[in-house]
Amino acid sequence: MTALDLVIEDRPVPLAVRDHGGDGPPVLLLHGLGGTLLHWDAVAPLLTGSHRVVAMDLRGHGLSGDGPWEWEAVLDDVQAVIDHLGLDQPLVVGHSLGGMVAVRWALRHPGGPGIVNLDGLRSAETEPRHYAGLAQDDLQELLAELKAVFDAQAAAMAQPLPEAHAAMYPQRSLRTTGDGVFVRPSAELAGQVRHDPYFLDSVPPVADLRCPALFVLATRDLPGLPGRVGQLMPAHRAGIRRDLLPLVADRPHLRVLELDASHNMVAEQPDEIARAVLGFPHPAQVPDLGAPG
Repeated sequence: MTALDLVIEDRPVPLAVRDHGGDGPPVLLLHGLGGTLLHWDAVAPLLTGSHRVVAMDLRGHGLSGDGPWEWEAVLDDVQAVIDHLGLDQPLVVGHSLGGMVAVRWALRHPGGPGIVNLDGLRSAETEPRHYAGLAQDDLQELLAELKAVFDAQAAAMAQPLPEAHAAMYPQRSLRTTGDGVFVRPSAELAGQVRHDPYFLDSVPPVADLRCPALFVLATRDLPGLPGRVGQLMPAHRAGIRRDLLPLVADRPHLRVLELDASHNMVAEQPDEIARAVLGFPHPAQVPDLGAPG
């Protein structure tokens, strides 16, 4: 089956979409910060036997248009894709930033079929209280190193890419101007997301979810982390578990799955990601939660 690429033009921010086809209940796939809909090309074919599968470029990413990172506007983007393709209450699957969008989507649609959040609950760079198991002195030093890494990345994003570096990116991830070739999203949009409170921590809203949700957590570090930053990541994962597990403990419509993968789980374990989506409970299997309180 050949995927169909299209751009939804009749809106303030044009939206690029890849319709993978398939039969069955719809699934909408949302990539993370700096990604594109290509992120899902290994997963989508594993789902089309039982689902209609669509992926989209989030605003400011891929071939979608530019616009400020405003969560409600991003949710309106998601709705525009759903409406344009007639998806009718899709299961929304999001990785990283896309998982945070999925949580907010679920809050907007408490009666929907649900979401799958793939390691998208907190930025790696967040408040000290969100890490667990490190002495304060060590934590502060490691956070300073992590900030320096992200600051350097932000500065690089504001500069045109050397030709050799540009060749390492898919064309979809680049924008060309009179000043050169730049990676998408823009440094401005990436900065908006980086410092957004919800991007720093989207764990607390989980308590307000009324529809089914599956949270897939990484258990390993990303390979190639610079300096001592890798020492911070186990504390980051421990903080998420510490704060998330009590929220799901007495809510049977919320589940947690730990996956033997890093944050790059979609590329590392496409079969396991597809299995998690395919195993997502049908709404009939979830207790009636009643109206939101």
